[in-house]
Amino acid sequence: LNSGIDLASYPFFKYLNVFLFGFRMPLFFIASGIFMSGSLNKRGLPAYLNNRVNTILYPLLIWGFLQITLQIVFSAHTNSHVEPITYLYLLINPRETAQFWYLNALFFIGIIYATLKMKYKVSIGKQLIIGGLLYSLSALIRYEGMNVGFLIDICEFYIFFALGDFVSKYIFTEKMGKLFSSWKLFFALLLVFLVVQYSFMHINLMHQSDYYVEHNMPFFFLIVALIGCTISINFSFILERFQVFKFFRIVGFHSLFIYCMQIIAMAIIRLVLIKALHITYPPLLVVLVWSLGILVPMVFYNLCLRFNMWWLFTYKKPENEINFISKKSKMVSA
Repeated sequence: LNSGIDLASYPFFKYLNVFLFGFRMPLFFIASGIFMSGSLNKRGLPAYLNNRVNTILYPLLIWGFLQITLQIVFSAHTNSHVEPITYLYLLINPRETAQFWYLNALFFIGIIYATLKMKYKVSIGKQLIIGGLLYSLSALIRYEGMNVGFLIDICEFYIFFALGDFVSKYIFTEKMGKLFSSWKLFFALLLVFLVVQYSFMHINLMHQSDYYVEHNMPFFFLIVALIGCTISINFSFILERFQVFKFFRIVGFHSLFIYCMQIIAMAIIRLVLIKALHITYPPLLVVLVWSLGILVPMVFYNLCLRFNMWWLFTYKKPENEINFISKKSKMVSA
């Protein structure tokens, strides 16, 4: 859209994007929170904090620097408008750096939550209360129109991380596994999901902003997010139950690397498709840019590991990850 592609003639893509907009980022924080306690118990607090620096802050800084540099150097060929100050924004005002705000928030929330949990023995119940208060504070900050940089996302999404940690005690039990892998739960949730998401989409489209509900109706947004996250987790359990779409496991393993490289990859892919291959049909462009924007980073990451360029993603050589990829690839092939 920003590069002049006529997406206005194909409103389906706009509707689909807004329809699925309300829960995808909260889902990322819930998923991270689900696995936080297991990682903490296995590693201990110092090692856990070090791992957060290695796997989240480090790639944020490396790929944020690379993306901003490319945007500056090739400003005549991209639709982004960045300046040298944007490098600093990676840490203090990450919403100005496209997708990297999420890694910034995930890093700081994980550090704060784990420190409170392990060092100061703050219970999950109290963490949920803290999350609720912070979420209310984020709503007040937006209402007052204040700019508090990276703090706004910590306030807004802390509660989802805490919810993930809360459900982690139950979600992998046999009883909950049966519940979450049930089609009955899925269809019971589906009607509510469709109604709520449609309302969310309608309000945002009416105000011509993807963020209207999130910023102006925060407690309705909370409902939208929780329903969307619940049905997403339910559906993933169903996929696991029937052992289908196993390739999603490989995509999921690479999700952080895809996230870091997505803007660079999709910008290059879009330019190649339009300038070199002269593909201009918007629906085909959307499908190709979206799918290749997932696959190309996955391939690039594995090539980096093969050619000993792991330092683009972590400052410690990821021996276990290489073994993991090999095992998962064999599983999918089988």
